Amino acid sequence: MNNLFLYVVTVLIWGSTWLVINYQLGTVAPEVSVVYRYAIAATLLFGWALMRGMKLQFRFFDHVRFLMLGVFLFSFNYIAAYMAQEYISSALNAVVFSTMMWMNIINTRLFFGTQIEPKVYFGAVMGMVGVLILFWPSVSTVSFSDRTLVGASLSLGGAVLASLGNMVSARSQREGLPIVQSNAWGMFYGTLITALVAVRQDAVFNFDFSAAYVASLFYLAIFGSIVAFGSYLKLLGRIGPHKAGYSLVMFPVVAVVLAVMFEGLAIELHIVLGIGLVLAGNLVILGLGVLKTMYKNGLRKRFNRAELAVLTSLLFDRKVLKEKPCENC
Repeated sequence: MNNLFLYVVTVLIWGSTWLVINYQLGTVAPEVSVVYRYAIAATLLFGWALMRGMKLQFRFFDHVRFLMLGVFLFSFNYIAAYMAQEYISSALNAVVFSTMMWMNIINTRLFFGTQIEPKVYFGAVMGMVGVLILFWPSVSTVSFSDRTLVGASLSLGGAVLASLGNMVSARSQREGLPIVQSNAWGMFYGTLITALVAVRQDAVFNFDFSAAYVASLFYLAIFGSIVAFGSYLKLLGRIGPHKAGYSLVMFPVVAVVLAVMFEGLAIELHIVLGIGLVLAGNLVILGLGVLKTMYKNGLRKRFNRAELAVLTSLLFDRKVLKEKPCENC
């Protein structure tokens, strides 16, 4: 799969999870839902690896890497994000968490010595300003009380952990560890860690058998975890965390577009301006060459039929929760 397809899939799926997560809240404690989500995802990934005859036995030090993925990318960062939303709005949470893009840029320079092109900094600034404008009505009304500071600190802490997880994945890929098995073991360890946290907090391991909860849970496990993380981490290994991290600025835009389509959110000037700036920053970072190639070769030549089928279902099919991931993608 080409990089553009991986990027688009990551942005579309993670943008849609903002809407889907609403169906997870209420009956089941958030951390328990996270346990269910990654338990399902890990089980499916292990099953896929077994069917494909993939290697599942690794050295002790490889498992240390997998454990680090579980800690940084599949447990505590999600716990921090959920806890933050108990103190601040989802809009402010999204803005704070999107600073992970800057953390990826800085950490890529620190851990790998990667020279960052000036256009990446410029595009990143455009994207952050665009996100602020996009959520300005909610952000502008925030009073910096103790609750806000606690929530913002939790969200920022979650972003720091997730960025460190990105660095672990990038290093693991450079050393030849496969993405599918790394994610399977990482999600397994993340499930155990989150379950221990839930037990520590005396959370009840109940279950909601409603169609909305079950469908959203499997969507988040299959698409939000397996497909999106697989696409994002593969992209991260190819173009680096500093560029792949821009998807964190793009998916709030997708979330707003879905809110306009399905929740009746009114299209206002700040939404148009915010989306415009984020998209412009995206073009600056990824380069205009992508668009030139698409224009020259045509969209159907750029993506194969299987890839187009997945993109079409993600963009237009309201029953996407019932779809199975494409086997050829």
